[in-house]
Amino acid sequence: MPDITRRRALTAAAAVAATASAATLVAPAASAAGHHAPATPDSFDEVYKGRRIQGRPEGGGGHHHAHGGGYAVFIDGVQLHLMRNADGSWISVISHYDPVPTPRAAARAAVDELQGAPLLPFPAN
Repeated sequence: MPDITRRRALTAAAAVAATASAATLVAPAASAAGHHAPATPDSFDEVYKGRRIQGRPEGGGGHHHAHGGGYAVFIDGVQLHLMRNADGSWISVISHYDPVPTPRAAARAAVDELQGAPLLPFPAN
């Protein structure tokens, strides 16, 4: 059996590194293929700190804003602009840097931030 040379050792190490890199690149794609979009939350209608907050899935019939993930939230009848993050959390135009787990939590956080001030309509682009 021949002795291992430096060249053969480096070639083997490079082959192992290349195989590991290829496995790393393929693994995220494989896991993304089995990824399902998060479920749309249920509707809600309640009074929170004296403000009426409502949320419901948006149908395809009216204006649909892609960021809201097909869900609309209203505070005292005025729509709160929502956006769903890639991790499934939600943010609003009022509490943009404080992600919450549900649209209901986003509505409540907005009411807390408004401190009694009215929600003004968000202008569409």
